[in-house]
Amino acid sequence: MGSSEGRGSGGGKKGLVVSNSGGAYNDALTKAIYEPFAKETGITVTTVNYQSAQIIAQVKQGRPQVDLMDNTLLNFQKMTRLECLEPVDYDRLKSVKGAGIAENQLPEHAVGKNVWASLMAYRTDSLKRTPKGWADFWNTDAFAGPRSLQSAETDYPELEFALLADGVPLDKLYPLDVDRAFKSMSRIRGGVKKFWNSGAMPAVLLGRKEVVATSLWSGRADELIKQGMPVAYQWNGARRLTNGWGIPKGADKTDAAYKLIDFSLRPEVQAAFSKLFPHGPVVPGAIKLLPDDALAALPTSPQNLKTGFDTDVAWWDKNLEAVTKRWQEWANA
Repeated sequence: MGSSEGRGSGGGKKGLVVSNSGGAYNDALTKAIYEPFAKETGITVTTVNYQSAQIIAQVKQGRPQVDLMDNTLLNFQKMTRLECLEPVDYDRLKSVKGAGIAENQLPEHAVGKNVWASLMAYRTDSLKRTPKGWADFWNTDAFAGPRSLQSAETDYPELEFALLADGVPLDKLYPLDVDRAFKSMSRIRGGVKKFWNSGAMPAVLLGRKEVVATSLWSGRADELIKQGMPVAYQWNGARRLTNGWGIPKGADKTDAAYKLIDFSLRPEVQAAFSKLFPHGPVVPGAIKLLPDDALAALPTSPQNLKTGFDTDVAWWDKNLEAVTKRWQEWANA
């Protein structure tokens, strides 16, 4: 995966080993960030696809195999609790100073860099009216047809959507009222054909017309639209999640890691990545460098920021285990 120069022990003298989730995401990172960074600094980047659990185990043994991690802020929240991340020295990041990055993207032990979202997508040929939000998704009489929602096996279930459907305002979601969310989930359960458990599944269900509407990760619907399918999506009530950088505790190439983090947060680098992959920049200056058609598909464009919400990763880290257990009981009842 990625460029394989200078691997050796921990990536060679001038190399960095970075973990990310691979696939098209890694391809876009390589083109927009890793390769231009290597050209400018002489520091090559090798990518590996370790899960956070593997890196936690490595840190606990005192031997992290990666110099820098690309993961979700939720995973970094967990790693912070387990004392597996170095605190971030923001004084070493010139690109952050005065850049206007939102405070929740700059926690103590990680640095946010690109934002994605879960949102509603639907078939325009199956629904006579456009669903405007999650209340319409939940309204199986006016908007008839089978649905799909995310199960607890993939990240975490969409309790926020259940609460928005039940009338909770965007800015009053957290702390989540779990009892109310499950009551709302029970109301739509009969209309849900499948609770999806992989990122690719909802687009497949929608593409095959097995469901008329589904939650899915932003960008997945664009692929269907490009294929000419009668599909549209709704940013209203979108749940935003952030991927960022974290330095594993005990990693010994912090200088090079900080250089890569700093490089990735330059507005022009952020914009270059968003042109290749449908994640929104965290740096407001990057938004100005993107054309309107690209902005329409990004969660951090000014119009889409207004209608969605940021996931409260501290709440989820604290409650994920209990919610997952309850979800399994509810799903199997």
